[in-house]
Formats: sequence, C-alpha cells, structure tokens
Amino acid sequence: MPLLPEAELALLARGEHPRPWLWLGAHPMALEGADGVRFAVWAPSASRVAVVGDFNGWQGAAHPMRRRDEHGAGIWEVFVPGAARGQFYKYEITGPDGALLPLKADPYAFRGQLRPDNASVVHELPAPHPLPAGRAALNRRDAPVSIYELHATSWRREQGGGPFPDSFPDWDFLARELPPYAAGLGFTHVELMPVTEFPYDGSWGYQTLGLHAPTARLGEPGGLHRFVAACHAAGLGVLLDFVPAHFPEDPHGLARFDGTPLYEYADPREGWHRDWHTRIYDFGKPQVRQFLCGAALFWAERYGIDGLRVDAVASMLYRDYSRPDGEWIPNIHGGKENLEAIALLRQLNERLSAEAPGVITLAEESTAFPRVSAPTSAGGLGFHYKWNMGWMNDTLRYQREQPVHRSWHHEAMSFGLVYAFSENFLLPLSHDEVVHGKGSLLGKMPGEDGDPGEWQCFANLRAYFGFMWAHPGKKLLFMGQEFAQRGEWNFERALPWELLDDPRHAGVQRLVGDLNRLYREQPALHRLDGERDGFEWLVEDDRARSVFAWVRRGGAGNERASVVAVSNFTPVPHAGYRLPLPHGGAWREVLNTDAAIYGGSGVASGAHDPGQPAIAPDGDPALTLTLPPMATIFLMPA
Repeated sequence: MPLLPEAELALLARGEHPRPWLWLGAHPMALEGADGVRFAVWAPSASRVAVVGDFNGWQGAAHPMRRRDEHGAGIWEVFVPGAARGQFYKYEITGPDGALLPLKADPYAFRGQLRPDNASVVHELPAPHPLPAGRAALNRRDAPVSIYELHATSWRREQGGGPFPDSFPDWDFLARELPPYAAGLGFTHVELMPVTEFPYDGSWGYQTLGLHAPTARLGEPGGLHRFVAACHAAGLGVLLDFVPAHFPEDPHGLARFDGTPLYEYADPREGWHRDWHTRIYDFGKPQVRQFLCGAALFWAERYGIDGLRVDAVASMLYRDYSRPDGEWIPNIHGGKENLEAIALLRQLNERLSAEAPGVITLAEESTAFPRVSAPTSAGGLGFHYKWNMGWMNDTLRYQREQPVHRSWHHEAMSFGLVYAFSENFLLPLSHDEVVHGKGSLLGKMPGEDGDPGEWQCFANLRAYFGFMWAHPGKKLLFMGQEFAQRGEWNFERALPWELLDDPRHAGVQRLVGDLNRLYREQPALHRLDGERDGFEWLVEDDRARSVFAWVRRGGAGNERASVVAVSNFTPVPHAGYRLPLPHGGAWREVLNTDAAIYGGSGVASGAHDPGQPAIAPDGDPALTLTLPPMATIFLMPA
C-alpha cells in the first residue's frame, strides 16, 4: 500500500509542508505487524532509486523504492521490514540518463555517521521539545541579551581525552561544564557554531550536509537534548548557527542529488559560490524552500532551542555578491537583489513566528540592506536582530591605532550612533575576528613595542569591553576572549585555560562577568537598546583627549536609574575633567575597568566624593572627575 498519505504528498509536492521531516527521511515504525523502517526521498528526475544499508548488505537490488508521482511529487518510498535504529544507510540513485550516481546520504537524516565515513543512520524522530515556558520573555527586544559564542569541539577537552581530530568532548561533558561557566559569567545565551552534520572539520560546521542531524562528533542526538535542558536549567538560552546559504559539493551530499541540479541553481553564475567553492541553494524552488524552512522549525520544535543565527545572509541577498560584472544574472527587474532569497528569508521568519513563538532569529548581514530586523508585515525580512558589522569594523580599527594617533580617528567610535537605531542591532566580537591571521582581541590592542604583555594592551581591551557593554545593542563575545586569549583561535585545540593562572587574564574574565551583571541588572543598559530615547551623548567631540561620554536611559519608570558611561582611550589619566550630567543630584561610580581587581592601575574617578555635582554657570549639572587611564567608568545616581 502507499506509505505517504495523499494529502501529505500533495503538500510536499507543492513545497508547502511546514514539517517535511515528518514524512521524508527514515522513520522506524511497524507496518502490518512487522517492525521496520519507512524510507522516503525526493528525487524527481531519477529513473530509479533504491535504499541500501546494513539491513540488505548494501545491495541495491534488494529494496528498490516506489515512485510517487501524484501531484508531481517525485518522491520515492519503501518500507524495509527488519531495518532498525542504529543501522547505516544511503540511497542508490540512477539519474535520468541511466548513469548510476555516487551513493547519497539522506537529506532528512536525523543522525549521521562520524566522519570520515558519511552514511546516514536510522534514528527515531526526536520527540517534541518546544521552548520552555518563560524562556520567550528572555529573548525579547527589551531584555538583556549577552551571548557567549563557542565552537563546541574546541571549547574545552575532557581530562585525559585524546588529541584532535580523534577525540572530542561529548554533549554530556559540555552539559556539565559549560552552563555553570557561562551563567557564572553573567551571559544570558550561548551560541553554538554549526553543529548540524558536516564533512570537513576545517569548515567549522559552516559547510553542512546534515541540516536535521546533530554532528556525530559530539555523540548521539539525545545528548543535545540534555545539553539544551542543562543550559535552560542554568537560565541560559541556546542559539544555533544555521546555514541556508550554501552547501559543499561532496559526492555523497546534495550536489546533483538525482543526477540534475536539484537543490542548487543550475547556472554557475547563480549556483556556484566563488569564495567558498560551494553550491548555492536554488531559493526559487518551492521544495528547496520547504527543506530549509522545515529544517529551521525542526531545531525549534524538536530540540527546544531559543533561536537561530542565520549565517552569510549578505551572500544570499545579492546576486552580484563577490562576483565581477558579467558573472552574475540580474533579477527579473534587472536589479542585483536576489528576490527568491528574500522571499525564503521572510518565509523562514514567518514560519518560526507562527509555529514556534518566542524563538528568535539573528542575521549575520554586513551590508546596508534595509529593514533586516523589521517585521515582514512592515516590508522587512523579519529577523529579530541584525549583527552590527559596521560597528565592529570601525571600533576595532580605532582600537588598533596607537593612542597618540587616535584623535585623527575619533569618529570611528562615534559613527555607529548615527545608524544605531535603524535596526535591532547586536554588537558582535565573533570568531571571525580572531582567525585567518587576525590574531586575538588582545593582540589587536596597541602596547609598548607591540608586546601584548604590556599593561596598555590589557587596559585597552578592558576599556573597549566597557565601551561595548555600555553601547546600545545586544552583545556577543567569542570564547576565549573573555579572558584575553593571547593567540589566534585554533579549532584543533582547546582554549588555553592555563592563562587564568595569570592575574591579568583572570582580571579580564572577572571584568566580563561584572559587565554582564551590571548590564542585566540595570534596565537603562538594555531596555531601550533599539530606541533613540535610550541614548544621549554627553561628550562626543573631545578628540584631543580621546574621551567619549554618554547616558543610557531605561524609559518610563526608570528616569532616575540612568547610567552614564565615560571612556578614556589614552594611557594617561585626565584630572579635573568636567563631565556634563543628565540631571542633578549625587552620583556614584559603579564600575571602573581600571580597578585593581581587574588588573588595572586603580586610579579612582572621585565620583564618590560627597556633595552635589557642581552647577555650571548656564545651570547645567556637571561633575569634576579624574578619568582613569585607558579605562571606561560607569556612573549612576547615588
């Protein structure tokens, strides 16, 4: 009898099924009293498809699949009695020209074989694990969001574990170690670089071929459930990096899956990514959009994750991305925007909003494409947050300058406020800033003779972190930078945790924890992150002394709980500095990145001196301070 109901088949054929993984892929089940597995795969141009695996000696003649062409579905199905959970399998596909293709892994597999092997593994569909009640409020635009980004296989290794690439930590080790660490430092979320199954370690997961399978490097899929539960129990949200932009061309994967360009654009001017040497999904094909949107919903519904950070959005939005003239195809209106990718992203965000309320999406998008984080009903793409790549590039460029030269680059630190409220921005200091010869964040900071051990490097990094945490926008910091890792990140090694034996590194880690706690506790630092009313410059143009000062406000009911931040990006203290204030009354210092407990010089600002702020002749309140060297201070009404 037919295995897939006709109503489901019709939805799949039109590319309109919200949960295609309910029917496609391998599903253990009983049929007419026999235990086995139902297999179903989309391969419309194939002339023959069979499933091969441990259950039939990998013989294609044993289990040919039946073609279901009702509604033009192009789906092949078969029930294999005796097949069972844990067995390896692939599809043997003959193309339309009669040529036998390389054995293909299942695009809808729920588990994959540990590389370098690449078979799919029969595994039951994970039980529903929706986002826990109460988590959704912690992902909102007016909530504090501070993300700890990590590469799961190189964060920390189990004691006594073997060397990479033969040994990895597993989900249960990470569930024990990571939540107390990240929550103890005050982060609100952890973000995992891609853990969807991928063949090549050096891609860090960004060239994925298993959009429904947690990587076997970290153990069986149930371990991810336990990891997510442990994070939620510690008060942490879990974000996953998700890659709908492209896929690698490994022969067992999606490339020419049925002997034709099925998942990818046929024309290399659309379907070949010049930078990464990968295939680009055909965003105009309804069944491909169904595959990608369904995978996004899969992680939300079946693993209870808080959100997806969508990778490489800029490369999806523009047809001329990284392509010279003459090597890209304009859209139907003659423009460079990829209208099909835009439709996909809107569909993905609408689907998650409707089916998984509270789950958020974040766009890694580096261009000036408008309204990335606006609702689709208002003409936007529907993301909740957009990475502020401009802020990151500008401020890091300023930080690399020697202090004596910074007066000529003053606007690099202030320019971000010109557009800071045009999107719901997240400020990212991600893995991309500490790879490919870029060094670590500490290594970017100027120091005497370029030696990162000099006090200026640590002081500069602490001041920069203070500037970032006081700046409008949610926060993201890549692992290892919270304790000032000296070297560039290496995915083949665990982080150099031994650095914490050095008080300077331990001081940076303590500062990050205190910044997170202040950020979470003070509504002025997070509630109006995306609103102009939440920010006002106090000192914007003191380029001679490289000083910036501003006030953050928390909105109605929080008028007297404003926070003033002042950054001095020179290595000398500024005594007698007259700081304008947003209102009168006494003020107190609540954090100073130059404090001795963080490894600083301990120069006090004097904000604790008794008495009211001095009043300028024009009646404006002001306070006379000593600005510590290379430091950011936070002030609040006393």
